Amino acid sequence: MVSVIILNNLKIPSHVAIILDGNGRWAKKYGQPRSFGHLQGGKNLFSVAKIAKELGIKKLTVYAFSTENWKRPKEEIDYLMSKPIEMYHENKHRIKEIDYKITFAGRKDRLPHDLLVVINQIVQATKENEGFELCVALDYGSYDEIITAVNQLDKPITKEALESKLMVKEPVDLLIRTSGEQRLSNFLLWQVSYAEFYFTKTHWPAFNKKELVKAIKNYNKRHRRFGGLA
Repeated sequence: MVSVIILNNLKIPSHVAIILDGNGRWAKKYGQPRSFGHLQGGKNLFSVAKIAKELGIKKLTVYAFSTENWKRPKEEIDYLMSKPIEMYHENKHRIKEIDYKITFAGRKDRLPHDLLVVINQIVQATKENEGFELCVALDYGSYDEIITAVNQLDKPITKEALESKLMVKEPVDLLIRTSGEQRLSNFLLWQVSYAEFYFTKTHWPAFNKKELVKAIKNYNKRHRRFGGLA
């Protein structure tokens, strides 16, 4: 366990975003099918959310399924859309143990009805929780988010008006991508305008408290000027 003392002098980012990459590669490393990697990645999400809350992060937004991920094999998509439903019903009795808010960002018109029901039940069951929020980006794409927001606005369009229509409204302080890739993949393009980026070779299912603390330490080495010189 990482000692709290180690973090005493560190500035904790308020909003952290993570691109959950490497489930399939992690599974392959252990001779397992991709579905096994997705299963372990899903379980790890709640472990990391708990750690983020303990460290003092206020919001964690994770990229679970993009608008482009529909291009993947049907078998994999079917698993990704059905397994969360199964896991929810297996653990429904433990939903009250979650002491933070869970929200979702992304399109709703292409998700299976049963998954939408589960999403709504999770949101309703946790909506009164305060102090930390886990936002799951599901069938989310930043292009789609921005275009949808713009189409809801009257001219003249202002920065503040557009941000009020975005699915994720808070600016990101620290963006992490696991598994070694170094690209944004259409994730929170507006919100990460002044975020610090951190890329790790660790696959998502193996990402843990040690890795998150390492990312926060790296974040503390950055000098955020937001376009100024100070």
